[in-house]
Amino acid sequence: MSDRILVVDDEAVLRSNLVRFLDRTGHEVEGVASAEEALQRLDATDFAVVITDLKMPGMGGEALLRRVTAEHPETLVLVITAFASLESAIEALRHGAQDYLLKPLSLDEVTRKVDRLLDVRELEHRVARLRREVHQRFDTEGMVADSPSMQRVLELVRKAAGSRSSVLVEGESGTGKELVARALHDQSPWADRDFIAVNLAAQPRDLVDATLFGHEKGAFTGAARGRDGVFRAARGGTVFLDEISEMPPEVQVKLLRVLENREVLPLGADRPVPVDFRLVAATNKPLRAEVDAGRFREDLFFRVEILKVELPPLRERPDDIPALARRFLARHAEKQRRNPPRIGHKVMRRLQTYAWPGNVRELSNVIERAVLLCDGEWIETDDLPSDLSGTQPPPDVLDLKAAMAEFERRHIERVLAHCDGDKNLTAERLGVHLATLYRHMERLGLG
Repeated sequence: MSDRILVVDDEAVLRSNLVRFLDRTGHEVEGVASAEEALQRLDATDFAVVITDLKMPGMGGEALLRRVTAEHPETLVLVITAFASLESAIEALRHGAQDYLLKPLSLDEVTRKVDRLLDVRELEHRVARLRREVHQRFDTEGMVADSPSMQRVLELVRKAAGSRSSVLVEGESGTGKELVARALHDQSPWADRDFIAVNLAAQPRDLVDATLFGHEKGAFTGAARGRDGVFRAARGGTVFLDEISEMPPEVQVKLLRVLENREVLPLGADRPVPVDFRLVAATNKPLRAEVDAGRFREDLFFRVEILKVELPPLRERPDDIPALARRFLARHAEKQRRNPPRIGHKVMRRLQTYAWPGNVRELSNVIERAVLLCDGEWIETDDLPSDLSGTQPPPDVLDLKAAMAEFERRHIERVLAHCDGDKNLTAERLGVHLATLYRHMERLGLG
């Protein structure tokens, strides 16, 4: 959030002296001569604190206070008044001002009160972040790591958390890429700063630029007020760009400049603005392959992939399924206000041998459905979707070759269905050549 200060006073000498003093004490500060100008600046950008005189020509400080309280509720207001008008300052406090300053101004008093207001604002933001973390706590803890592959992922997260270097998280949809990004943030020294997530695949193409880099008021039709953009808004925190492979080429060029120079040029602005953030990007496509196909800039790829974390699909880590299933049981049972049912060995075996094309997200959905349908203390196979309910008898567990062939056949079928029958994409997802896929399909009797 912004720590900018706006000084509003029609007395030029007092205004310029106050601006100069606050600037020397390390604050980002602007000064305007009227309440009308102040409202224009507030519409154009964010300010943490407004310091305003109560007595001014035109719109007075009281009217400005009411507008700020109604239209910019996160902005704190400090009013200036003469001792003889102390009653008006008290009245301003009743209408939403946080504090007041008496003329003639004491610079020590200005420093003390401005710092206190900024501390209050930071505390409010920290409380808000803690509330968000409480709501997200289960999801963050949902990174189960009983399997060796996930233990390696968590070890990478632990080593990378304290660095400002960019991290690329690759993995299929539903594997928990945002959980990894949040873990990197939560374990970092700047965990008290904001974590801002943007799904680039879900962003309208014409708004991606403004969302990331910000814009000035009037920069385009409908821009009634300025916007910081996520890189400025992070203010030392983490920016998570999901599905970065979907970023338009013209935006890739701007992101490269931001990562190289650590400054952004908002749309409609005349000069760049410094930014401080840690980038975590994610994609469900191999980004190197996107570079080779000419859809992603190679120079940006090297900037984004300082460290790569590869999330294994759920089918490759069946050891994690029991713990994940139990956590989802607790979550969905609580939502449905019932005691969590139990999962027996037979049902758990079905869960551990299923291919899970939708990964952890699909497992959560299956458990939610089972909790909803389950009538007793135990989840039965009939409570599972048809793909898992065992409409076909499982292969004899003692016949290892038959079991492996059956698993391979079902796995190829499910990945093929997930790829809408596209054999080239299926081969890519399976990590084999197309000719190898055809040989396996012929051997297993798949059309």
